[in-house]
Amino acid sequence: MRSPAAGAFMGFAMVFIVFAIFGFQRNFLSVGGISTWVNFASTVGMIAIPVGFLMIAGELDISTGAVLPASAMTVAVISGYYEMPIMLGVCAALSVGALIGFINGMIVTRTQVPSFIVTLATLFAVAGLTLSLSIVFINTTQTSLNAPDWAKTLFGGRLLGGFRSSVFWWIAMIVGFIFFLHKSPWGNWVFALGGDQESARNAGIPVQRLKIGLFMLSSTSTAFAGVLQTIQFNAATSQANFGMIFNTIIACVVGGLLLTGGFGTVMGIVFGTLTLGVVQQGIGYTEIDRNLSFLIIGVMLLIAVLMNDTFRKLATSWSTKKK
Repeated sequence: MRSPAAGAFMGFAMVFIVFAIFGFQRNFLSVGGISTWVNFASTVGMIAIPVGFLMIAGELDISTGAVLPASAMTVAVISGYYEMPIMLGVCAALSVGALIGFINGMIVTRTQVPSFIVTLATLFAVAGLTLSLSIVFINTTQTSLNAPDWAKTLFGGRLLGGFRSSVFWWIAMIVGFIFFLHKSPWGNWVFALGGDQESARNAGIPVQRLKIGLFMLSSTSTAFAGVLQTIQFNAATSQANFGMIFNTIIACVVGGLLLTGGFGTVMGIVFGTLTLGVVQQGIGYTEIDRNLSFLIIGVMLLIAVLMNDTFRKLATSWSTKKK
């Protein structure tokens, strides 16, 4: 109860139990059933955690909905349409993501325009640019990619009865992100940004460089998710993925992050992402009307927002008493 991620874990546990009961007869608890929502959560999760870092720092990145198809089309065009080495396409896609993040960070730090507005502009600019360049280079807005067997296994294969390789990449990223946010000095800097930027700057924290780095981390992680999706499904499209924007933010909020910044945990975001995966994908294993998944997510989001402050007070009051 004293952990900041306690609320997210309790929410996940309750949702999982409910869906396990209603979906038991339809194999919700089978390997295939579990892999369905875990696979979904892995793609959302590897984007949600760096987006959560930005939220903890008091910023927001909604350009992910355009970075995902931009990176997907990059690797598909280079390594699929033009048949160049797959690693060249992967590196190019990650570079596109890093560049977009760098531009977001530079504009936010140099102009002081709210990151919501900056990334909203980037969202539409990158989406339009992806569509236009797709027509210029390949004369269509979608293309296929047949990756080599080793790349298919590494980036888009299935293991242990149905779990995509993205799940294992996500687990590796979780370990790295936990170290970054909770074990390294940089994590304290991120929390300091969300608390008081002026105080953080006066304390010697490189505010501008840290913000730019966080935006680049968010976009590069999104680009990597786009690469995994393209290799997994052997195709890419230029259409912006607006649903990914809402999914990542919902996962963060349900995971216990405050919209005002300065509070949150990696495991909280993980539980929030898993909860979202259960609701969106697990509902197909029950007799519940699939259209009600949006209602469940809306109610779940509202409850999470109302409860986040309660668990924050529990965590901080315990910390104060402990000292």
